[in-house]
Amino acid sequence: MTTMADVARSAGVSVATVSHVLNDTRPVLPHTRRAVLDAVEELGYTPNTLARSLVTSRTRSIGLAVSAISNPYFTEILQGVEASALEHGYGLLIADPHDDPEHERKVVQLLHERRVDGMIVAPSADPRDLVAYLARHRVPAVFLDRMVDVPEAEDAPRFDQVCAEGAEPTTGLVGHLAGLGHRRIGLVAGRPGLSTTRERITGYRHGLAAAGLPFDERLLVHGDSEAAGGERAAARLLSLAVPPTALVTANNAMTIGALRAVRERGLSVPHDLALCCFDDFAWADLFSPRLTAVAQPSRDIGARAVRLLLERLAEPDRPARTVRLPCSFVHRTSCGCPEQPEKPERPAQLSERSGRFSGPSGPAHAKAHERTLP
Repeated sequence: MTTMADVARSAGVSVATVSHVLNDTRPVLPHTRRAVLDAVEELGYTPNTLARSLVTSRTRSIGLAVSAISNPYFTEILQGVEASALEHGYGLLIADPHDDPEHERKVVQLLHERRVDGMIVAPSADPRDLVAYLARHRVPAVFLDRMVDVPEAEDAPRFDQVCAEGAEPTTGLVGHLAGLGHRRIGLVAGRPGLSTTRERITGYRHGLAAAGLPFDERLLVHGDSEAAGGERAAARLLSLAVPPTALVTANNAMTIGALRAVRERGLSVPHDLALCCFDDFAWADLFSPRLTAVAQPSRDIGARAVRLLLERLAEPDRPARTVRLPCSFVHRTSCGCPEQPEKPERPAQLSERSGRFSGPSGPAHAKAHERTLP
């Protein structure tokens, strides 16, 4: 069995240098690092992960707690997390909290007991027990997709966060529909209590106000971020005495549910009901009509979460950071617009110069930005 000493002899370095290269415990000259890695590959050396963790107090593993892993949006986030973790030499342990606060705390405790070096968590609508557990045990953690209000006191735990913009892209969808002449625009909103739900409702109301349209509380129904809930919510909206002529759905699962409700009533999109959705997904372009959507940078969210966590592990006391990533507008036909000519880029590209969303639907932040807490 090949040992670290064998690698050291082959590379012409000390065992300590091999250890520093494999464990990233000290800077090593590039040519020396290359010699060690070449020797590792040539000899087929496999580090003893258990022994290394006992020496370094690190397992080089990350815990990921994300609900609804079957949802394409979270699947893409998972792919971003996994690819970035692997690139940096980390393994991944995954748990599904099922958007239940009690189960959330249990799976986070389970991951902690597996001695992960840190965690990436998409919090539930009531993350108080989660935050309390992570703070009590000083677990390095990054929250993704959903934001959490954490105390800003000097002795408070430092949690980094990363998510896409939510309010202004939704404002843009409403503005696009209003620009097409719609005056009764409904919203199928997500699960109450989630920051994503709050932001998209805020964006919806801002879009109505910007178009000079009144807010009608009957046109806002919660679909609980799932397909069945989206179907119920859309059915309720379509049953109104004066139903909406256009609809914004606040995530991809609820979009599927809303389309079911439309079909069951013998209606069609966009002839009877224009539709825009938050979340683009792989087969949105295959629907008839093709779905006009806001696309979130899901893989980038996952990759950025890993980077934030590794930076937290390297500098435990640095200020907390909140990173917001831009979305893009994917202009198709479910909104009632004609087919757009094929272009090398999406029709509504993000302007790096202005930092604004430049699609036909109105403003939204275009550049990633960070907020640093004390």
